[in-house]
Amino acid sequence: VARECERLNLGARPGCMYLPYAVGDGTVQVFHECNVPMTSSLLEPNDDLLAMFHELRDVTRVVETRRVQTVRLDDLPEVKGADYLKLDVQGGELMVLQGATATLRDILVLHTEIEFLPMYKGQPLFSEIDAFLRGQGLVLHKISGMKGATFKLPGIDVELAGTVNQMMWGEAVYVRDFMKLDELSAAALLKLAVILHENYGSCDLAAVVLDAHDRKAGSELTDRYLQCLLGDTE
Repeated sequence: VARECERLNLGARPGCMYLPYAVGDGTVQVFHECNVPMTSSLLEPNDDLLAMFHELRDVTRVVETRRVQTVRLDDLPEVKGADYLKLDVQGGELMVLQGATATLRDILVLHTEIEFLPMYKGQPLFSEIDAFLRGQGLVLHKISGMKGATFKLPGIDVELAGTVNQMMWGEAVYVRDFMKLDELSAAALLKLAVILHENYGSCDLAAVVLDAHDRKAGSELTDRYLQCLLGDTE
């Protein structure tokens, strides 16, 4: 959505850049622009499923379709050497990842939206995303932000309080396989520890990663880190 990209760039913080690309598998695709821009997707909203829930269909109405040339992450010079990747592409996660196998070799932490029901037609669900990422040497670290919606009752347009039990989407965080940390460089291990600590508060795994760094670099960062965590900075 070009106007959204322009708006974001006008208000961008220093160091932030918004690029006008439709990221996918490098082929020409049909883009479905929805009435709420953030629900727009290369996939068509699954109206039959969305209509079963309160409000979801109201924010995923397609207002325009157009053909777009997608680009693979592997073909974008702006992402070369990235350590951290976050995806929120409305059902197109597997398409993006399949066009990023070279990029994924450098990725230390991947954060992606996941879905448990096909909110878009033909979208791969969590199980398929998980299988693909494990094949790329990444393992699931945590799932958070689980969200769902309330089913509509036949003939009644009122939500029943406290009945959101149907989970539909969430956020999954993957990390480089912690059973193979010795395969990472000392610099990569430091980056991984920082991302885990600062972004996710995963102090235990950060300490494990620092221990792998100490073995590789002959440093003593793990003890210093644990002392800081425990409040003993003498």
